Amino acid sequence: MNGDIIDQYRFPSPHPGIEVFVVTYMSQGLKVKGFFAAPKGNGVYDGFLYLRGGIKNVGQVRVPRLIEFASRGFAVFAPLYRGNGGGEGNEDFAGDDRYDAFAGFELLRRHPLVHPGRVHLFGFSRGGAMALHAALMAEKVCSVAVWGGVTDMELTYWERPDLRRMMKRVIGGTPNRCPERYRHRTPLYHLERLKAPVLIIHGGRDENVSIEHAWRLERRLKQLGKPVTSWYFPAFTHYFPPPANREIVQRLTQWMQQQPTV
Repeated sequence: MNGDIIDQYRFPSPHPGIEVFVVTYMSQGLKVKGFFAAPKGNGVYDGFLYLRGGIKNVGQVRVPRLIEFASRGFAVFAPLYRGNGGGEGNEDFAGDDRYDAFAGFELLRRHPLVHPGRVHLFGFSRGGAMALHAALMAEKVCSVAVWGGVTDMELTYWERPDLRRMMKRVIGGTPNRCPERYRHRTPLYHLERLKAPVLIIHGGRDENVSIEHAWRLERRLKQLGKPVTSWYFPAFTHYFPPPANREIVQRLTQWMQQQPTV
């Protein structure tokens, strides 16, 4: 079943109060890898699904980043996406690999350390599209946060000439030749079904994922009457300075913890 854990082993943790495991779980019949991090003890925590950006070796999950969130009282799960870390299948950039995010949500929702009505989705960069797609597929998502997130796949193609070769290969062509494949990967077109509140975080000088992605997401959610909060930082790029990052992580986790249980 999607989200079933079939194997796990302990991974060296850089934090004395946080346990980290490498997990193998099921997604669409594939064995996919991920990292799980949670405070030591027998508490029950909010779940935090961390959805990475990039593809394959670019934008890999970093355990210290997971520790940042786990140390604030979350049980964190970060899929590596299919085909990575020894997992089965092949990543396809918010195509079928979105089910790895959905299965990660199910893993958290059923985990004994997690309150099933308090699972939050977080997506960074390409993970923004993954988080929104997973929220559309899942039931009872507590909240969604999108940080520097891709929301329009065609816009990414035109903005990032350095990614075009990869996108044509993985998606199967250009937006002009196969617009439906880009539309399928673009969550903006499917937000009518979204129920969870959304937090948008974006740097105004982001050249990896332009702030236009955030603006389009905010506009569409407001058109649909969906709850949305936006934090824009005009001076920041795709990667925020460490002091600002720490402050925003604190604000972000507090925002999540204030959302009502579903």
